[in-house]
Parts: sequence; structure tokens; C-alpha cells
Amino acid sequence: MKNKVVIVGAGMMGSGIAAITALAGCRTVLVSTSYESAERGRLKALDCIKELKNNGLATDENELAETRIEIANTLEEAVKDASLVIEAIYEKLEIKQELFAKLDELLPAEVPILSNTSGLLISKIAALVKNHPERTMTAHFWLPGHLIPLVEVVMWEKTDESMATAVMDELKSWGKAPVLVRKDLPGQLANRMFQALIREAVNIVKIGLASPEDVDTAIKMGMGIRFPAWGPLEHIDAVGLDLCLSVQETVLPGISKEEGNEYLENLVKQGHLGYKSKSGIYDWTKKDMDKLLSGRNEYIIYALKKLKEWEKE
Repeated sequence: MKNKVVIVGAGMMGSGIAAITALAGCRTVLVSTSYESAERGRLKALDCIKELKNNGLATDENELAETRIEIANTLEEAVKDASLVIEAIYEKLEIKQELFAKLDELLPAEVPILSNTSGLLISKIAALVKNHPERTMTAHFWLPGHLIPLVEVVMWEKTDESMATAVMDELKSWGKAPVLVRKDLPGQLANRMFQALIREAVNIVKIGLASPEDVDTAIKMGMGIRFPAWGPLEHIDAVGLDLCLSVQETVLPGISKEEGNEYLENLVKQGHLGYKSKSGIYDWTKKDMDKLLSGRNEYIIYALKKLKEWEKE
């Protein structure tokens, strides 16, 4: 068996990550606020493993993956002999800071401490770490964690680059596609681009250029369909930077430059919070979230299968 990976937090992200580490041959230990919570996370992880196996994304070598996921009653028990610790708890800075400080006291200097944060700065999360801040960094898995290959490894000024590189290598051995983000800035790497896309998508609806349905269709059936094999920078090199510049000179002056978004702000003030309130940009009394999530996972699985086929060619 490979290294022992400890995952603190057994929710949607923690359970998905546990599935991946178990499938990679790692002894995986889940610890949460209670034994019951950790057990729920273990069962979710088993569902994730089952989904991967049923769709041919886990080989026969991984038949024992389910047996590699354990539960610990306490943090101290969980991290004993750990080779890597991933924090996947609630997105509240103070709680993460306390956890990182405690992990720093419990773990030997060579054990990396990673945060799965999607929005907080690792420099702030690790601010209370006194002994070995050089082993702290972000490892942001994208939802759903057991399916999306991307993991953003974010360094801050005290992160040791050799340790970050070692974490990248470990993630690759799990079948992930890690990227190294060398500066600790809001949005990390992918979310900086994604939020720019969201801002303009919302603005298009706001100004009446197109309906929400047509905005989503344009992204899913246009640029989105080629993104797995054709990135935006590959695209502009292929078509020519001179052509790209010419298009930008025409298009960019008319694109929203708002720092915030009045349209979204008004929806939130009116209590239209999205699916959880049954209304947002869409009317969720008329759209089926379960069907949408199922379709999302089905498409990602299909895309992953195609990528594996291409790798063999």
C-alpha cells in the first residue's frame, strides 16, 4: 500500500478526495466533527468509487479501494504516521487557521499540509503556523472531486517549491492534472478565468442580449465542447495572435467592466439565491437539479473515457 493520506472534513469534497486517494492505493483516513459525520463521508466515498468503477474509470487493480478508507475518532489519532494531510472543512478562515496551527504542532516537518479552499488565501489560512510554514499550500480539487482532473496547487511566499513539486508529483500519481500557481491571489488560477466568464454571462442576461438558456447553450455547445482538448491560449496561437488582437479591439470595449454586479446584487437582496431558494437566474421549480447533476457527471465520465482513448493512440 502507498502513503497514508489524512483528509480532515468528510463532506462533499472530502469524500470525493478520499475516493481518489483510496483508488490510488493510499491508506486513507477520514476525520470529521464526529464519528457519524466521518462515516457518512466514508459511505459517500464508496459511492464515488462505485461510480468510477461502473464507468470503467477504475481498473481491476483497484478492487480493494473500498477497504483502504478508515475513520478516526480524533485528529491526533488520524494524523499518526501520516504522509500527507488535506484539509477540506467548512470555508471559514478562523476554523481553518486553528486547524492548520494544530496540524503544524502534531506533524513532522516533512509532512505537507494542504487546504482544499476554493476562495481563501493560503497565506491567511497558514498565518498562525509557527514551526514549518514552508510545508503549507493549497490543493484545490474541483467539484466533483472524484471526477474533475484539475487540482490547483497554490504556493505562498513561505511555501517551499520543492515540497510543492513533490505534491504535484503525488497528485499526478493519483491520476489528477495539477497546475502550479506561484502567487497567492484571490481566485487562484481557474476561478480567476471562470469568474470573468460568469461576470460577462450575467451581464449578457442583464442587458437583454440573450436569455439564460441561450447563454448556457452557447458556452456548453460552443467553447465548452472543445475546452477539454483545446485551451484558449492554444486557440489564439492557432488562429493567429494578430487576428485575436483585431477581434479584441472590436469586442473588448463593449464588454462589462463592472467590479460588482448590480443584477446579481438585486437578486440576492430579493431572496433569489438560486436552487436553495428555488429561484435565481433560473426558476428551479421548473428545472430538475437532480437530472442536471446526473447529466453533468455522465458527460464528465464520457469526456474522461475519450481522453483515455486519445492517450492510447
